[in-house]
Amino acid sequence: MEGTSPPRAAYQAAMVLSGAGDALGYRNQRWEYCTSGPQIHAELAQLGGLGSILATPPDWPISDDTVLHLATAEALATGTSQLRPGEPAGYRIPFNPHGTGCGAAMRSMAIGLRYPRPTELQELIRISVESGRMTHHHPTGYLGALAVALFVAYGVQGRPLEQWGAGLMQTLPLAQAYVQDVGIETQPNMEAWGYFQEKWGWYLAERGLAQGCGSPQFPSPYGPAERDQIYQSFSLGGWAGRSGHDAPMIAYDALLGAGPCWDELCSRAMFHGGDSDSTGVIAGCCWGLAHGLAGVPAGNHQALEYRQRMEVAADRLHALAWGESTP
Repeated sequence: MEGTSPPRAAYQAAMVLSGAGDALGYRNQRWEYCTSGPQIHAELAQLGGLGSILATPPDWPISDDTVLHLATAEALATGTSQLRPGEPAGYRIPFNPHGTGCGAAMRSMAIGLRYPRPTELQELIRISVESGRMTHHHPTGYLGALAVALFVAYGVQGRPLEQWGAGLMQTLPLAQAYVQDVGIETQPNMEAWGYFQEKWGWYLAERGLAQGCGSPQFPSPYGPAERDQIYQSFSLGGWAGRSGHDAPMIAYDALLGAGPCWDELCSRAMFHGGDSDSTGVIAGCCWGLAHGLAGVPAGNHQALEYRQRMEVAADRLHALAWGESTP
């Protein structure tokens, strides 16, 4: 993979379907704040199914998740120095014991698109951790940014999905060493470090993927009602997908179960009784990298809010990552 440029269209699909996943999971706040997956699926059926949805304002706008993801993508495309205000380290905020939310994770897909090569892993760690703790200075928050960026990089590399979680676990010690070396409020960061790692270790054991091989093991049955309960078991405070560790976890779980089927991905990642736009924006990006726009109902993405900006950002990230000029 190291010398092979992925198609520009894959980057475009990743950006566009991240926005689609956000809009579908959000439904102008109606589904983002619905606590029942079965209710969402019932309402989806009343609408005529996924193929009947025209994801465009006013009924299907994108949420803050895509706004922030676009801002991250555009900042990366103009140089990471733009992340720093005028004074040295002026972007840092104090450690926050409550900074565990998914806000850093939901906007970090572009980091994986910009730094996708295995040889760029240390840079991916640095950028995802530092951009994450600009707003979420707690390991559970900013390690979510690392997980998402890493998963997208794995998607660009074509690494099998079953290996992603184990790869994350192997990367966490490198991230810990980075945080220790930087030396910013090291003690509270190290004291809070364990939860993210332990929860991901537990999840991978549940799916039989601790070693990064074999097929994922899902509960049976595993429909919308069962997923609501199980996703809650992933969570920190009972709101599935709300935190930095479980937003990428639910997205990963959905990717493992959906295969090449967009409808199934949406069922698992976008239509559940949790923070469905945040899990949807992550899952949609990773799925788009692997499968493109084929098999996605045109109405789900063609008239999407900010679609052109997403494509432009994708082209610029592709050019920067792979040394090619934009069209």
